[in-house]
Amino acid sequence: DDQRYDALGFIQRQQGDAARFPWLRTPHMDRLAAEGAWFRNAFVVNSLCAPSRASFLTGQYGHENGVVNNHTPFPETNVTHASLLRAAGYRTGYVGKWHMGAQSGQRPGFDFSASFVGQGVYFDCPIEVNGVKTPSRGWVDNVSTDYAEQFIRDSGDKPWLLCIGYKAAHGPFEPPTEHRSDYEGEEARRVPNLNSRAIYRPEAPAPPAAEGDKVKVNLGYFRCLTAADDNLGRLLKLLDDLKLADDTIVVFAGDNGFYLGEHGLGDKRSGYEESLRIPLLMRYPRALKAGTVVDQMALNIDLAPTFLDYAGQKPPATMQGKSWKALLDGRQPDWRRSFFYCYYYERGFRTTPTVTAVRTETAKLLRYPGHPDWTEVFDLKADPFELNNLAAKPEGAELRKSL
Repeated sequence: DDQRYDALGFIQRQQGDAARFPWLRTPHMDRLAAEGAWFRNAFVVNSLCAPSRASFLTGQYGHENGVVNNHTPFPETNVTHASLLRAAGYRTGYVGKWHMGAQSGQRPGFDFSASFVGQGVYFDCPIEVNGVKTPSRGWVDNVSTDYAEQFIRDSGDKPWLLCIGYKAAHGPFEPPTEHRSDYEGEEARRVPNLNSRAIYRPEAPAPPAAEGDKVKVNLGYFRCLTAADDNLGRLLKLLDDLKLADDTIVVFAGDNGFYLGEHGLGDKRSGYEESLRIPLLMRYPRALKAGTVVDQMALNIDLAPTFLDYAGQKPPATMQGKSWKALLDGRQPDWRRSFFYCYYYERGFRTTPTVTAVRTETAKLLRYPGHPDWTEVFDLKADPFELNNLAAKPEGAELRKSL
């Protein structure tokens, strides 16, 4: 939850002197990348918790699956990768954060669920086990992993699908005791767009002038990520112990990006890179070469058709995403070169307006309905920090027209 695309230890090491968080440790996420594929350019089509989770499940945009905000329950009539694989003989399970409004009860499409309502809490969170409220003790993602491990053990020789939603690293950023002192005294490297201001917040105070190469950063966020990484390690070890690793597809993804001061912002929602981009890793030793790096653009709506494709099921035409199988097999030369993004204004979160965007491999157009004066065009190859808005500049006219 809320894990930025670059909040992975191996990416920080790759970035060398340009790394913002070189001290970050995520050994098990790093292991997944080393043993599988890293999607270098992975994005969401709406940078918000519930809409993104609904897109992962349905392979559809929110204007198709009905979830465009954080307070709408997930329609139980939606077709998901879980409902289709369940019909094909898979045992299906959902554990952890669901966060479709305050929706409770058995998670639709799943034989088993151990999930909490809404945001839940980090410690001693009540868990609904197949819809029955059940107390828990301890850090919530540790508890979720306990349920996940039990589901895998209980599945025996039957094929299974398991979705796990960790609460970390969502606010209020409360790590378990063993990680509360991690990264003490560390700071982040300053980047150029910390000193810019989002175009849709003209009334916001200008960010403070740069002083030095380092800036304070929310260490609780990174402590929670490292604790979540521990739990990923537990699951990978279980697959090894049960000799299931070679025949199990593991996908690790964030549900949206997260600002840490870029453009003067926190949270996510709007259309700058730090909000759109997510971490995305996939391991399948039986069919996927270790250390694969994918440069083509992957989206959260691709997950459902991918799972179905690998399971030998034809994704329904209503799914708007594309399976990664042919791409990873090297049989898909004609891949997407652009995608559409849309975040819908929420009355409970008044600082971010509705925004629509087109993002290509090298450029982006951002439009804000009702505010043509806020339109933004960026040449991402020349301007990765999105500082030079070309929308009204003569040198940007052709790029804007093409977008």
